[in-house]
Amino acid sequence: MCPSCGKTIPDGSAFCPGCGTKLASAKKVAALIPYRQRDKWGFCDRDRKMEVPALYHSVDPFSNGLARVHVDGKVGFVDAKGNMAIPAVYDNADDFSEGLARVKLNGEYGYIDVNGNMAIPAVYDGADSFAEGFARVIGHDDKWGFVDIKGNIVIPAVYHDADSFAEGLARVELDGEYGYIDAKGNIVIPAVYHGADSFVEGLARVVGRNDKWGFVDAKGNMAIPAVYNWAHVFVEGLALVRLNERYGFVDANGNMAIPAVYDHADDFSEGLAPVRLNGKCGYIDTMGTQYWED
Repeated sequence: MCPSCGKTIPDGSAFCPGCGTKLASAKKVAALIPYRQRDKWGFCDRDRKMEVPALYHSVDPFSNGLARVHVDGKVGFVDAKGNMAIPAVYDNADDFSEGLARVKLNGEYGYIDVNGNMAIPAVYDGADSFAEGFARVIGHDDKWGFVDIKGNIVIPAVYHDADSFAEGLARVELDGEYGYIDAKGNIVIPAVYHGADSFVEGLARVVGRNDKWGFVDAKGNMAIPAVYNWAHVFVEGLALVRLNERYGFVDANGNMAIPAVYDHADDFSEGLAPVRLNGKCGYIDTMGTQYWED
């Protein structure tokens, strides 16, 4: 039972279907793995014991206690016991996020809760999953706005484009320029950039009027000057940048933590980033120490 609204919670759910409250004590579903038998799919445990019969044309991994299954071109959800928790009547569906799943029905998008109830009617031409309490939706006039978990339009559909909220802000496009709004719909960073991306690790990459890339902070300050030919989002405290056709990494203070000397590089993962230099491939750590492959 949800501690906030008292609604019954299905086993394995991480969010309340009534109010969207995240459930810290939600029961964990045992790991089930998609498994194919002949031309149908079901789910088995780690010992390959079938737990959910292979009855479906295709399946997706479990998320928040439910798994998408595909039957005759339609999508529904099964629980960990193989029960058809939500009938396969949808043209498409996403995994549940913050207690709701985006679904497509008769060409329009809406949202269902974990009990299969249509929590937000399928009346939108486009939509995305919930993030930070809001979901971006597009109306019949091809403009984007945001709804809350109850389906209320909390930010009017006036934007030519928009991203989901991340770190309290959402990127929006107005007349070909990009800026950021807060959860109340206030423009907190003016739409003056030629390109932009969502906030990651406190910074967002933007393209200035000189067509160079830099980073702004949540107050709109140019934290890292727009001097790079290209830049990626921050990962593990560093951002991959390209300068004069070479790749390196900057830190959150704008310091060139790893010089732009590489022919190619990729983001860090678990402390290492793949690089290529003069035909040699290898890895570097966050201090720039090189480890070349034989």
